[in-house]
Amino acid sequence: MQRYFAKNIEKEKVTLKESDIHHIKNVMRMNIHNKIEVVFNKKIYLCEILNNYQIKIIEEIISNEQNKKEIILASSLIKEQKQDLILQKTTELGVDTIIPLCLSRCVVKLDENKFAKKKIRWESICKEASEQSKRNDIPTIKNIHKIEDLVKIEADLKLVLDTKENFKTIKNVLHNHPTCDKIIIVIGPEGGITKEEITYLHKHGYQSVSLGENILRSETAAIAALSMLNYHYLR
Repeated sequence: MQRYFAKNIEKEKVTLKESDIHHIKNVMRMNIHNKIEVVFNKKIYLCEILNNYQIKIIEEIISNEQNKKEIILASSLIKEQKQDLILQKTTELGVDTIIPLCLSRCVVKLDENKFAKKKIRWESICKEASEQSKRNDIPTIKNIHKIEDLVKIEADLKLVLDTKENFKTIKNVLHNHPTCDKIIIVIGPEGGITKEEITYLHKHGYQSVSLGENILRSETAAIAALSMLNYHYLR
C-alpha cells in the first residue's frame, strides 16, 4: 500500500503536499475509496480517498517498530548523482540524521544559496525513500558542517572510516559496543580524509575503522557501513 507523509491532520482530515496529490491522481491513478497509508508525527494511519481527492482517516495502524539505535551519518560532499544515491540508500537503511560534511579534499563546494536549493531537493529524496521503505519518519538533513562543528556532537560511539590496514574492522568495533544508543560515522570525500583530519578526529574521541581490504568509493562506503550497522544491531 502506498505511503505518504502528511503536512497536517485535523479532525480526521489529512492535508498532503500538492506533489503527493499529483502522485496519487496522475501517477498511481487512484480512485475514490482507494486506501493509502499516511504518516504524521511518527503515527501511521489507514486512510481513504474521497471526492476531489480529499483524504480521510479510517483508523490508526499500530506500529511494531522497536526501539532502535540512533545513527548519524556525516557524509562528505561529493558529486550530485553519488550524493543522491547516499541520501536514498542510507534512508532506506534507517539513518536518522545526515550531516553534509566539508573536508579539505572535497571537490564540491556549496555556498549558502546553493546549499539551500540543494537541501530542498535532498529532503525530497529522503521523503520519497522513506515512503518507499515504509518508514514512519524522515531523516533530518543538517546544514553543512566543518570538522570543527562535527567534533561538538555527542555520541556513544564515534567512528571514522579509514583505509589504513592497521585499523580494526567495523565488525570488531561494533562487537565491543553492544549497548550504545547513538552512533556517528564519518565518510570521507572522493580524495579521502587527510592524515591531519584523522588525527584531529582521534583527539575528539573518534575511532578509525576499516570496511575491509578493498578501497570503496564514498557512496559505496556509506551504504556498506549503514548495512553493517543495520545488520549488527538488527534495526
